[in-house]
Amino acid sequence: MSQALHTSHDVLDPATEALVETVALVDVEQTDRAIESAAAAQRTWARLAPADRGRLLRRFAEVVDAHVEELARLEVRGAGHTLGNARWEAGNVRDVLAYYSAAPERLFGRQIPVADGLDVTFKEPLGVVGVIVPWNFPMPIAGWGFAPALAAGNAVVLKPAELTPLTAIRLGELALEAGLPEHVLTILPGQGSVVGERFVTNPLVRKVCFTGSTAVGQRIMRGAADQVKRVTLELGGKSANVVFADADLERAAATAPYAVFDNAGQDCCARSRILVQRSVFDQFMALFETAVHGVRVMDPSSEDAEMGPLISAGQRERVRSFVEGASESVDVLFRGSAPEGAGYWYPPTVVQPRSVQDAVWREEVFGPVVAVLPFEDDGDAVAMANDTAYGLSGSIWTRDVGRALRVARGIEAGNLSVNSHSSVRYSTPFGGFKQSGLGRELGPDALDSFTEVKNVFIATND
Repeated sequence: MSQALHTSHDVLDPATEALVETVALVDVEQTDRAIESAAAAQRTWARLAPADRGRLLRRFAEVVDAHVEELARLEVRGAGHTLGNARWEAGNVRDVLAYYSAAPERLFGRQIPVADGLDVTFKEPLGVVGVIVPWNFPMPIAGWGFAPALAAGNAVVLKPAELTPLTAIRLGELALEAGLPEHVLTILPGQGSVVGERFVTNPLVRKVCFTGSTAVGQRIMRGAADQVKRVTLELGGKSANVVFADADLERAAATAPYAVFDNAGQDCCARSRILVQRSVFDQFMALFETAVHGVRVMDPSSEDAEMGPLISAGQRERVRSFVEGASESVDVLFRGSAPEGAGYWYPPTVVQPRSVQDAVWREEVFGPVVAVLPFEDDGDAVAMANDTAYGLSGSIWTRDVGRALRVARGIEAGNLSVNSHSSVRYSTPFGGFKQSGLGRELGPDALDSFTEVKNVFIATND
């Protein structure tokens, strides 16, 4: 079904519902012109000496560093992120740029021994890369797309989410301020059915990087197949937080709220299913309840805020439907608090489904709702953790190193943490199994996905 086309979008502050800014949206013709300009700029960018490309990326990182506080406060207003989180997110863009600024001089090919000649490989850029960024983490995911792509010699056209375009637009301005050539990084605010669709169908775009829902990722993958176009897809998640009886229960319970309620649960890595070994289930839940009640849900611009609002009224209603709309199959165990009045607030909520087939256990809620169930033993824990279409992230809590390794090898997920909830480091690969996507972002693995390998044989025999 076609969507109605809009020429502008009002960005609202999720904490107050006040207008922050009205952003003009690009149309199909503007998108195509931007892609054509990016293709022309890419040829010059790729011919720059690797050291010069690296210096420009380092300068970009320095400029972002000088504007971390500005970017953070803009994200607080435009996306409802807590100030502490937004500062980390802006700093992550800086760090990712700095990390990949070393890459242009380290994109090595190989010399392969062959008979009667010399065989060498070259890593060459793809051309123009389209990056489609979601509304839940607008800054870091933009950086995860454009930093390695630029380092490999590509040009980038980037579509921010309609709800949260402001920091991406500002990053595009800072790129020019840092000295990046015009059209090497272009920000195109617009509708997915317009801009995102042209990224998929325009043959000048050689790859699409998409972060968002599995349903849209499937559509992009189908469209890209028509041109055998490369894709990197980071999609949904329903990650498990597995707590064994021998774990440090106090620490596991104290940290569990932030593994799911961070960014108001709008995180594909959220540990939105908690599996607790039955022998310690009641003990853990008592500790967990205390921790949930301690989560500070408040004005996200406050230095003390630990959770802010949801992104929109529609998202709040969707989250509510998993709880209030499923009263016959879900028991609400306890809730935290949330402000009343203006803003898209929803309290941290802990539920216990009556069946593993219940929607709150199987589907991505994308809000501050976590479902808990007991398990019996190692095999039961792995089976329950894997009983999902997704496989993005997860946590394992145990003092037994052997068990930690066995369970980690058994769980089908791309990013696992033991006695921790950390999923993202700019120097390590990030991505999912199954319907959580394909390809890897970040770390050294990302660079290869933005290059083609060219093989050249040179005969040396007379």
